Amino acid sequence: MTAASGSPLLEVRSLSVRYGKVEAVHNVSLRADEGSIVTVIGPNGAGKTTLLGAVMGLLPAQGEVSYRGESLFGLSVEDRVARGLVLVPEKRELFASMSVADNLALGAFARRREGEAATKRALDEVYHRFPRLLERRAQLAGTLSGGERQMLALGRALMGRPKLLMLDEPSLGLAPLVVREIFSIVVALREAGVSILLVEQNARAALQVSDDGYVLETGELVLSGRSSDLAANPKVAATYLGQGAAG
Repeated sequence: MTAASGSPLLEVRSLSVRYGKVEAVHNVSLRADEGSIVTVIGPNGAGKTTLLGAVMGLLPAQGEVSYRGESLFGLSVEDRVARGLVLVPEKRELFASMSVADNLALGAFARRREGEAATKRALDEVYHRFPRLLERRAQLAGTLSGGERQMLALGRALMGRPKLLMLDEPSLGLAPLVVREIFSIVVALREAGVSILLVEQNARAALQVSDDGYVLETGELVLSGRSSDLAANPKVAATYLGQGAAG
C-alpha cells in the first residue's frame, strides 16, 4: 500500500447526530488524509451509517465537517458531490429496472457540464476497471448478482470522479471470494488517487486494507490509531476479529 500524504482531506470535529431524543452519534472526531484509506469499524447499530450520512449532508448534525480545509456547513448534498465527495450507500440504491449503462450514466450527472467527451472517458475507465459491467452493460441492474451490483454501485460512484469515496458496508451480503475482490478494488482505487472512508462490520478485511482506523460503539469513538495497531489490540482482536484476548 502507498503511504498517505499526510495532507488532511476530510476533518470531522465533535460531530453529534440525533434522531428525536436519541443521540445516535456523540462527539465524534476523525480525519481522512489525502491518499489514504480510513476505516470505521464497529457492531451493527453503532452509528457508522449515521456518521456517513451526516458527512454527506443527508442528516442534520451538530459539530464541524471540513473538506480540504473548507467547512461543508450549509452545503447541499449536490454541492458536496460537486466538490468530490461521493457516498456508496449500504443498500446500493441502484435503479433495478434500468440497464447497467443507464445506471452508470446517472452517476455522471453532477459532471454533465464537463461535456460528453469527459463522460465517455469516465465510462471507459469504469469499464476497464470492471470488465463484467461492460459485458452486462445492456442488462437490467435488478438481474445482476450481489457482487455485480456492488461493482455497479462503485462504478456509478466513480462516474462522478470523486476525490473522497465513502463506502457503507461494501462487503454486506457477499460471498467471501467476492468480498476479497471488492476489497482489492478498494485498494486499487486508492492507488489511482481516490481517498476512501470505509465503514465496515467486516473488521478483519477493513483493517487489512486501511491505513488508519476508528472503532465506534454506541455512537462514540472508543479507539483510534493505525490500522495495524488496532488489529493487534487485544480488545479489537477479541471483539471484532474472533480471536481470544492474549493471556
